[in-house]
Formats: sequence, C-alpha cells, structure tokens
Amino acid sequence: MKKVVIIGGGYAGIYALRELVKNKNIKITLIDKHTYHNLQPEVYDLIANKSTFADVTIDLTTLCKGFEHNHLDFKNLKVRKIDVENKKIFTEEQEIVEFDYLIMAAGTRTFFPPTISGLNNADDIKKLHRAISFKQRFEKQLFEKIRDELKQCADTHIVVVGAGLSGVEIAAEMAYYSIKFFKRGNFSCDNLKISIVSSSSSILPGLKQDLINISQKRLKDLGINVITNTKLQEIGENYCELSNGTKIPHSFVVFTGGIEASTISSEIDVSKNAKGQIIVNEFMQTDKYENIFAAGDIAEIRDNKGELMPPSVTIARHSGINAGKNVLNMIKGKTLIKCNPKLDGILIALGGTYAAGDIYGMLTVKGRLAYEIKKYVFSSYRSPLLKLIKKGYSKLKKI
Repeated sequence: MKKVVIIGGGYAGIYALRELVKNKNIKITLIDKHTYHNLQPEVYDLIANKSTFADVTIDLTTLCKGFEHNHLDFKNLKVRKIDVENKKIFTEEQEIVEFDYLIMAAGTRTFFPPTISGLNNADDIKKLHRAISFKQRFEKQLFEKIRDELKQCADTHIVVVGAGLSGVEIAAEMAYYSIKFFKRGNFSCDNLKISIVSSSSSILPGLKQDLINISQKRLKDLGINVITNTKLQEIGENYCELSNGTKIPHSFVVFTGGIEASTISSEIDVSKNAKGQIIVNEFMQTDKYENIFAAGDIAEIRDNKGELMPPSVTIARHSGINAGKNVLNMIKGKTLIKCNPKLDGILIALGGTYAAGDIYGMLTVKGRLAYEIKKYVFSSYRSPLLKLIKKGYSKLKKI
C-alpha cells in the first residue's frame, strides 16, 4: 500500500487531502504541529469580537475521522528532518513517519527583518495563539482605560506596520470595533488611535486602483491615520521611529510587513526563492524529486504565462487540489495534470459589514454586498468541513 504524507493542515493541505481520500487503497498521513486548521483570514473577526475561537478553526482530529477512509491518520507532530533518499520524516516527538509521496503544505510565517531594532516587541497575528494574546491584552487596556478615566485619559495608539491585505483588514476591524465599543458604553475616555504604515506609495500595493481608492476612503472614514512612503526603523518602549524621522507613540505594534516560508522548507534540497518558498513546476512537483510536491503559500507558484501568483486561499485551493490529483495519477500511472492557477477575485474586509472586492477582474463591489459575498465564500469552504468534523466527533464519541 502506497504511503502519502501531507505536512501542513492549512488550506492547501486540506484541499490536497480531499482529493487523496478518493483513493481508498492508499495510506494517508496528515502531519501538523497544531491540532487545528487556522482559518487565518477570519482571525480579524476573532480579535474584533465578531467570532469565537471555534469559528476560526477546524479540528484536524475530528476532520480526519470524518472522512470515509480506513487508512487516514492525523499526527500532531513537529517535523525536524526529512530524509528524502530514504523517504522518512523525523519529528521532535521521536516518531518516524515513512512516505512514498510527500506534499509540502506548511505555509508561511511573518518575516521579521533583523535590521529593525525592537521588532521582537511587535505582535504577529498570523499565529493564532499570538492573535488571541493580542486580543486579551488589548481588551485589558480598554478596561483599564475605562476604570481610570476620571483620573487620567491616556491615549491608546495601535500602529499597524504593513499595508497589504492583512494590515488593512486588521486596522479596519480594530477601528470599527473600537468605535462601536465606545459608542455602546458612552465612555468619556474614547481616545483610541490607529495608524497604518506603508513603505509603498499607497495601501494595498499591486491591487486595482479602484479597490485602493475604496479602501483608502473607508480607512479615512474610520479615523485611521494612513502613512505612506515610509518604513519602520525602530520600535522603542513607547514609540515607533519611522524612516521620515518622525516618532509616533504606540501602545501596540502589529507587524504584517512580509512573509517567509515555513522553516520546514529548508529540510529538503530543492530550488527555493529568496523567501524560502519551494519552486515547483506546472504539476506542483519540486525540481529534484518527482514524488515530492509543494502547494499553497510554501510554494512559488506561477500561472501558464509564467506570472507569479500571490499567496492566497484561491491559489492554495488550485495548487492543493492539483497536487492531490497528481499524486493519485502517479500512483495509477496516469498522465499528470498541469496546474493553471487563476485568481477568482479578491475580497477585503473593511470593518463591520463593509467590504470591497474585485470579482473575476470584471466587477468591483463594495459595502454590504461585498461583505455578504465574502461571508458566502467563507461559508462555502467551511460548511463541508463542519459536516466532516461533526461526523468525526460522533465517531470518536462511540469509541
């Protein structure tokens, strides 16, 4: 029986798994250092108290139990070494997992440039546990602000560094949440400020200008201070120093300035880019090992015109499905299928029930309509997984 291993239970890994389980005569092992699939684009709702921990995660144990596959296992392990010649994966827990085919889908992490002094004091909300920690500390500061409002009314200043999708969405959600919080409580000490810092000439670099304009106006309406053409130089105890020489005070610094591949990518000797992402061919295979695939953010993925695809759930879906299908095709001796990833569009959460989006490059939407489309897209992904984890939970309770 052929053994297939997926490292990473994120979007790409789950999409690959959903293809692999169609073959009931292979052994499938999903490995992740976490016990849950983090629905990362929805974490901002968690921080803004629009959802709970359960709403932004999928339990991997019950998910795997929910599939009708007798040879599927989930292992909560930390990968430390991959022996590609002997097809063995070594873990921190001293467990060795063997494979015939391997799909690398461990994603990316926030890149913290070592040249920026004090950056270790910034918050990284890409990691769920750190997002929860930020949420708790932020709410504690709000409580202390209200508790002491007659004695002092100190500013609370959140500085978001990086004005890509993550930075814009977290800034908008936090601003909207704060406005609603102070309005609902009619608290007198309502001086919370949010700044977003972009090293580019605008927010959301690389996106269509109409999306940028809509988002820029929304941030302004929410009272967010947008600083462009400026880089973060240093994070001091109570201030951020910028490349234009100004210093702005901070209570919290959220850093979303860039990404790099998971460190697991360094465990295999294949071609990678400067971010550590694995360079794959049109079949999602690595350049040296035809039995090792990479999908999702951990891979450098291009379309059939050679254009680089940005890390996104859409590209994770295309590449994950393709990697899963091609592993099955290799097992059956069939011709591999080329992956031609395309962006279906982009949807940006901009606080509350307001969003902006580009649909298939043909239609720009904004406001409540864009928000409802975004929620529908999320629900269409999450709902089938919820059915599987409910089925898996029932199975576990019968054991």
